[in-house]
Amino acid sequence: MRAKSQIIGSLEKIYTEAYENAAAADDRTRMDALDFGFQRDQVMLEVMLDLRDALAVLQEEAAPDEPSLLDRARAIRDFAKLRPR
Repeated sequence: MRAKSQIIGSLEKIYTEAYENAAAADDRTRMDALDFGFQRDQVMLEVMLDLRDALAVLQEEAAPDEPSLLDRARAIRDFAKLRPR
């Protein structure tokens, strides 16, 4: 599993390169869109990483004879599917 700092660093690198290209082209509209997009994506990514960390803790705390989180998610998905009966 990749570290939070590595994932956030990759996001920053992508946006920085695009922002610098927009700045070089003097495209203020693009620069503003990239700035907003970066902030939005960073928040969403941090939430997902927090969820990943929380699920990892739950997985570690689960008893060995309990189904895994993936198995539980599959069971919920199967239960929620609308199938003809």
